[in-house]
Amino acid sequence: MNVLLIGSGGREHALAWKLSQSPLLSKLYCAPGNAGIAQCAEIIALDPTDHNAVIQFCKTTGIDFVIVGPEAPLVAGLADDLEEAGIKTFGPSALAAQLEGSKGFTKDLCAEFNIPTAAYGRFRDAEAAKNYLKQCSLPVVVKADGLAAGKGVVIAETAADAEAAIEDCFSGAFGDAGFEVVIEDFMVGEEASLFALCDGQTALLLGTAQDHKRVGEGDTGPNTGGMGAYSPAPVMTQDLIDQTMSEIIVPTLAGMHHRGCPFKGILYAGLILTNTGPQLIEYNVRFGDPECQVLMPRLKSDLLELMLAAVEGSLLEVEAEWRDVAALSVVLAAKGYPGAYDKNTTITGIEKAEAEDAIVFHAGTASSNGQLLAIGGRVLNITTLGSSVSEAQQKAYHALDQITWDNGFCRRDIGWRAIEREQS
Repeated sequence: MNVLLIGSGGREHALAWKLSQSPLLSKLYCAPGNAGIAQCAEIIALDPTDHNAVIQFCKTTGIDFVIVGPEAPLVAGLADDLEEAGIKTFGPSALAAQLEGSKGFTKDLCAEFNIPTAAYGRFRDAEAAKNYLKQCSLPVVVKADGLAAGKGVVIAETAADAEAAIEDCFSGAFGDAGFEVVIEDFMVGEEASLFALCDGQTALLLGTAQDHKRVGEGDTGPNTGGMGAYSPAPVMTQDLIDQTMSEIIVPTLAGMHHRGCPFKGILYAGLILTNTGPQLIEYNVRFGDPECQVLMPRLKSDLLELMLAAVEGSLLEVEAEWRDVAALSVVLAAKGYPGAYDKNTTITGIEKAEAEDAIVFHAGTASSNGQLLAIGGRVLNITTLGSSVSEAQQKAYHALDQITWDNGFCRRDIGWRAIEREQS
């Protein structure tokens, strides 16, 4: 079958890499893609925000299946428009994508269906939000309701910090995302992620991972889109996985079905493991980035077959098989990220890294006159497998050191939590 993949990041390169191995695949296209994806898919100059152009391309090219990678096109209803045009699409409807597109929507769903999460309030004006603050214990978490590229969340240690975060949201610092604000109790515990493939009624566990959000080693500095990840997450014991599936994932699917917007696609639960059990921090309605880059190399099953089963409502007929290994991915980012950074700087040595048994997934890259250029903040994902996280980490940094990029930097402690557990 002919498949169109929407997206241009490291997540999409990992998906393209895995999809290209499927015996069901005839040809893979990707829009807008990147220099790495170009090695396993035909790159198409399509704007995902132009739904009519995407539909027209699918019809003229004979696309059988579309996979939407990023969250923004899903929240904007791309999957709805494609399905309405008769094109089978992996990804939730715009209504179901509210699980990521509106933090308030998700919090209300949790409240209605007894899904464990932090106590909260949601507000559409600053004064009401500030009044609610007076009854909260510090610290609190202030969140812009909508999509803010991972930047609309502030952990406020003082009331002044919380009020400043509220003002930032309502003054337009996060665009439309900040027109509504959610204030949550601060939860204490270790964070982990769980992924489930969903067909509207059935949820199929699709692995666990831990991300490293902070830019600096020792989890210091500002939050980023993610500086590295590993899978599986040792902290997620089988008991915790079972508890998460039964108390969080399954009630969410039931609640969404009850609300008339059944969820089909990948449900990515950001969890905090409190002393009373796992609680939901937030949902994403797509694969994580960089978590996808450690899930795909571990997956033995045919990803395309699993995605088709999710769309067709037949997940009970398939299973996901996994390699019994650890995967770890280190992000190489441009100096200055997550702030301002230079673009169009040259990278060499990818082949040397890949010769060291690494998979190098591209994110913010482009090819020009035979040179590989960095054009984004997070640029490369050096991914390796090992019998343990410790082994995978050693292999990843050895491979990474084969790459020459004067304008790049990385964290040198990706995997530290798992490694501490392995050594204890």
